[in-house]
Amino acid sequence: QVQLVESGGGLVQAGGSLRLSCAASGRTFSMYPMGWFRQAPGKEREFVATINWSGSNTYTADSVKGRFTISRDNAKDTLYLQMNSLKPEDTAVYYCAATSSFPRLRPTEYLYWGQGTQVTVSS
Repeated sequence: QVQLVESGGGLVQAGGSLRLSCAASGRTFSMYPMGWFRQAPGKEREFVATINWSGSNTYTADSVKGRFTISRDNAKDTLYLQMNSLKPEDTAVYYCAATSSFPRLRPTEYLYWGQGTQVTVSS
């Protein structure tokens, strides 16, 4: 079992930046590839980015490529999502999640989830 807690969300103007964090506890964080997803009101949960256990490989959705960067610090048991050049369409609840292999893009392939953090981008 892995417990995940996101933080760092908030309200930002278009063009601004935020860095989300996901703190893990429980079983060894470094065992798991990790991912970020987001869900806007009335929409399905959407894949954002994923990273392998060591941090050496990442995969990012086309919708955020070049603007968002996923990273991890296994010594701190923490996953990050650096979000730059934010757009109003990035407004959503952002979730971190742990999976068993890399890369995995579907929510059903993830084992453990955080509670989410709200990101709101104003125009």
